[in-house]
Amino acid sequence: MCELLAMSANVPTDIVFSFTGLVERGGVTGPHTDGWGITFYDGPGNRTFRDCQPSCRSEVASLIKEYPIKSKAVISHIRQANRGRVSLENTHPFCRELWGRYWTFAHNGQLSNYTDKLKPKRFHPVGKTDSELAFCYLMDRLAQRFPEKPKDMRQAFRFMANEATALGTLGVFNMLLTDGRYLLAVCSNNLCWITRKAPFGEAKLIDTDMVIDFTSETNETDIVSVIATRPLTHNEQWHTMVPGEWQLFKDGLPVAASRPR
Repeated sequence: MCELLAMSANVPTDIVFSFTGLVERGGVTGPHTDGWGITFYDGPGNRTFRDCQPSCRSEVASLIKEYPIKSKAVISHIRQANRGRVSLENTHPFCRELWGRYWTFAHNGQLSNYTDKLKPKRFHPVGKTDSELAFCYLMDRLAQRFPEKPKDMRQAFRFMANEATALGTLGVFNMLLTDGRYLLAVCSNNLCWITRKAPFGEAKLIDTDMVIDFTSETNETDIVSVIATRPLTHNEQWHTMVPGEWQLFKDGLPVAASRPR
């Protein structure tokens, strides 16, 4: 299956270290060779880079590794295709607008027997993946539930977490979703996260020989949470999510969660 990566931070932060580890899984240490993508938020705007090439061989991915784009919210994905051909329109992340905000989504997993159940009316997929169709369906449900932007956006993300968990009955549905402020992670079977804050230490990537000392790269007030399909470092304590669990992050910190008993 595909692999996911996301970041939530309280100050604009680059994701070069974590992205370098993820890229290796796109053809070197993993079989996810059917394209990749990443979205960075800059205030209400965002910039998305996508490529059909394996991330380990992509010149665009090399640019991202060498050019430290700073952001408070990032979602990335490397693809192992199961629905839809290898093409740009089928490459995650996907983005839609609602309430004057860009919403970005990425999915790891595969759904079955879904075509009669997922029939969005307002939002429509461009590609042929079950992922983008599910995203459009979720956005439809959100717009129907809240015709106007809710005063407390946590209500909207709680609703989306519950809807995404329900989609898990159709197959595997690990999901990342952000509006650039809040970042939602929903676990169907494989997802984990880590929050880094003072006192910072050293981290070593699993997939390539790269070490970073966050003490020299951060300030004492910095807070950064990273979410991934599998841990990216082997000398840090990652939180492993359980099926049906979801976590909501804002400014680098977990702010809401639901964990099945």
